[in-house]
Amino acid sequence: MNETITSLTLSQPFPLHIETEELTRELTPFSTSYFHLLKIRRSEGERMAESEASTLVAKLETEVEIKASAGKFHHMFAGRPHHVSNATPGKVQGCELHDGEWGKVGSIVYWNYFHGKYTLISFFLLLSWGIARVAKEKIEAVEPEKNLITFSVIEGDLMKAYKSFVITIQVTPKHGGAGSVVHWHFEYEKINEEVAHPESLLQFAVEMSKEIDEHLLSEE
Repeated sequence: MNETITSLTLSQPFPLHIETEELTRELTPFSTSYFHLLKIRRSEGERMAESEASTLVAKLETEVEIKASAGKFHHMFAGRPHHVSNATPGKVQGCELHDGEWGKVGSIVYWNYFHGKYTLISFFLLLSWGIARVAKEKIEAVEPEKNLITFSVIEGDLMKAYKSFVITIQVTPKHGGAGSVVHWHFEYEKINEEVAHPESLLQFAVEMSKEIDEHLLSEE
């Protein structure tokens, strides 16, 4: 199996809409020099806002090679995500359907999972266990012909650190051989600069993919 490839790409911010005409009308009683000074200060503020936004909005992605077919892996998340805990019980405790139908756009699913670790050193023993977390997600897109599904996180632990978080999983058959490639794509906006990019969550997805792959192969 190939090494996991991870890439981080900072995306461009959304354009800022400036009501320039309204500003001009408000400033017409003042001198031309004062008007230009305010325009310069406003432009500096806009550049600072754009620069800050560009570091908060980002994308993170990776690919994982598996032996199972693309259709079977896709079906685990689109058709039976409530079975994912059977494949990777140390990472996913369960998945419940809160609204709609499994694998249908607009449906709401609720995940219980373990991400991160508590560590305790006692009597020369190193003990660690997973931190229980939750995520409420809306299915935004499902494309069976592309083995693609997209979730947007709407509630849960991730929303404490991110304004938005979208997860896309696409599986493609491997060219020239058996097996598939799972492509994980995160698109998110951090609440501030102190928040780390979710690289540990991406590694979580890689490890989970491998465990799901082993589970699918055992079912054959």
